[in-house]
Amino acid sequence: MAVAEMLSAVDSYLDDLTHARKDEILKLRQLILDAVPDLVERIKWNAPSFGRFGSDDDRITMRLHPGDRLQLILHRGAKAGADDLFRFEDPDKIITWAAPDRGVVSFKDAADFEAKSAVLPEILRRWVACTSR
Repeated sequence: MAVAEMLSAVDSYLDDLTHARKDEILKLRQLILDAVPDLVERIKWNAPSFGRFGSDDDRITMRLHPGDRLQLILHRGAKAGADDLFRFEDPDKIITWAAPDRGVVSFKDAADFEAKSAVLPEILRRWVACTSR
């Protein structure tokens, strides 16, 4: 699928999305694209997902369901190993580790989103850089 088609699919998905936190979702999408401009996005797991062009391995995926959930899943791809001594520094402690190679950033509400937005771009840049080797 060409980049323009992927963008169109994400735009269409978001245009049609009914979600209590849609404004934050749109802001989060833009924050991700601004922080790591060379990512491409597509819809995967019924939400926007972001990875390197030409790769099926996404690095950042929104989790929007069930309910009014808003989370970012930071992952390393389908073949990432949990025993390879991977470590990622999170000095602001906004990531909850679901596994040694998969982190979750949860946004409780609009105020929590705004607070975490200040440090999130740098975290995303570092995450993509260290998981895309």
